[in-house]
Amino acid sequence: MNSSVADSADQQSTRAKLEEMGRAARAAARLMARADTATKNRALQAIAAQLDARRDQIAEANARDMRAGRDHGLDAALLDRLELNDERIDGMIEGLHQIAELPDPVGEIEDLKYRPSGIQVGKMRVPLGVVGIIYESRPNVTIDAASLCLKSGNATILRGGSEALHSNGAIAACIAAGLKEAGLPETAVQVVDTTDRAAVGALISMPEYVDVIVPRGGTGLIERVSREARVPVIKHLHGVCHVYIDDKADLQKAFNIALNAKTHRYGVCNAMESLLVAEGVAAEILPRLAAAYRDKGVELRGCEQTREILADCAAASDSDWSEEYLAPILSIRVVADMDAAMEHIAQYGSGHTESIVTEDYSRARRFLAEVDASSVMVNASTRFADGFEYGLGAEIGISTDKIHARGPVGLEGLTSQKWIVLGDGHIRE
Repeated sequence: MNSSVADSADQQSTRAKLEEMGRAARAAARLMARADTATKNRALQAIAAQLDARRDQIAEANARDMRAGRDHGLDAALLDRLELNDERIDGMIEGLHQIAELPDPVGEIEDLKYRPSGIQVGKMRVPLGVVGIIYESRPNVTIDAASLCLKSGNATILRGGSEALHSNGAIAACIAAGLKEAGLPETAVQVVDTTDRAAVGALISMPEYVDVIVPRGGTGLIERVSREARVPVIKHLHGVCHVYIDDKADLQKAFNIALNAKTHRYGVCNAMESLLVAEGVAAEILPRLAAAYRDKGVELRGCEQTREILADCAAASDSDWSEEYLAPILSIRVVADMDAAMEHIAQYGSGHTESIVTEDYSRARRFLAEVDASSVMVNASTRFADGFEYGLGAEIGISTDKIHARGPVGLEGLTSQKWIVLGDGHIRE
């Protein structure tokens, strides 16, 4: 058998496997849609207990993935995303408990009103059905996605990156055990256990089994999913986030926010990638910030005015202003005022998260109203753009789309609404 025939056979086998998972997920989704809140919460608590009890197995599986990642030359940002230490396992457990405590959106009825005909018309919140999630590197996404889909009454098919295969498998075992303990179908959460890239193509082209796709990963993955999917997609392509330091900012606040937004973690979509500074305060704040960035190993690239203030700052190219570094690199631009900052954001921002540091209430209000992004902040680090920090328990991703869901996608973003009509033998005259 030649290689092309073998590849075709493998793709057909992968497609058949994904279709089988899709049928199982569709059947599980019907059971999940009618599961009561108490049962779903028991499953979440049981999964949390399984994670705690199986720490050693999870750590061992993750260590295998980390070793393989280093051997294959994964960069520091990807290795950071891949690592599961005790603190991150604690975070997953805390997220499960928090989601269990959140109100269940399923079944909520809104705007129930009488019509002149005598019928009552309103909207009921319902699960989306089967959610396909494709992600890279971060194995904690497996638990975040599973828990949010579970609580919102959905079934889900998860396709993690090949670099996290063993970690995802260990977490999947915890999820299956928790679902079984609560009396829910284990097929409500299925993790694709093949590294075959054809699995992505199959998952995004099964509208008969999958209702929505959420891609989480690099630009290449998200562009491919957006281009090829036959299923609706909730996505964001880039996280080019800005902090603008206004000339009416409290400079100590500005220092703390700008340092945190860049250096708290580098390989995340809500890290600041470009710093904008009003020319009236640039000479005062930039040297302090530059020293702090250098202490943390951050490479600085600046505009001409920035380099006049910071002599050892490298020159920024045009491409730097639209670059999502996901690394200890920061571009800096000195701007005339807030209008210039907003113009820069409009041109180069990705619609993810933007922040202003100012003590001027009117400017803050303008920034909130005029900047087009899924999260807009005043006097806060962009690192807060996160479902956990927003009280959602966790997030399935950040959406920069403008329909259905925008910003961190939690429980409500994984549901839809249907019209309901209540009558008592009413007929239309």
